[in-house]
Amino acid sequence: MATTHYIEHYCRITEGRISKNGTLVFESGETEFSDFIKSAYKTLRIDYSKFFKMDSLSKLALVAADLLLLDEPEKNMALVFSNRASSLDTDRKHQQSIQDSESYYPSPAVFVYTLPNICLGEISIKHRLFSENGFFIFNRFKAGNLFDYANSLLAMQKAEKVLCGWVDFDCEKYDAFLYVVAKNGTFTHSKERINQLYQTL
Repeated sequence: MATTHYIEHYCRITEGRISKNGTLVFESGETEFSDFIKSAYKTLRIDYSKFFKMDSLSKLALVAADLLLLDEPEKNMALVFSNRASSLDTDRKHQQSIQDSESYYPSPAVFVYTLPNICLGEISIKHRLFSENGFFIFNRFKAGNLFDYANSLLAMQKAEKVLCGWVDFDCEKYDAFLYVVAKNGTFTHSKERINQLYQTL
């Protein structure tokens, strides 16, 4: 008999708004992502010295994760993220830094973020997580893949909890939806419920 898991907490960041468990916690009229995420970082009192050096995808992921993990004691938590654009926004900046450089050496500060899973490392460092992680690229949000992978990790006892979701950034368009899957929680962990929560800001 399959074990039932639950969605403990969830959050969403898109279009100048941030919500946690369906409650709006931050809203801004800033049109530029850099201004919006900086304002959110300060208002939500997030503390991470590397924040201002990170790329936009990592900033988006870190702020979303911090809402869910700030008071989280569990360190055996896997991370399973996905998006559509991979690290394309940073890849473009990396390419531009090569073209703009007289010596054709890319900027190391940009190059380090030319993989989408780097944001998982930033989250793991800040919250001292030591478990499995994976980052998948899909053409759209796919609840089924996240559901299956999270259940598999928990069934094989690879982690006690799983932080799952979608973190996408490209050309100033941003969308983050993260949720924690655990043994206990508010909602039954199902594909239908994941899709429902994703549609709710």
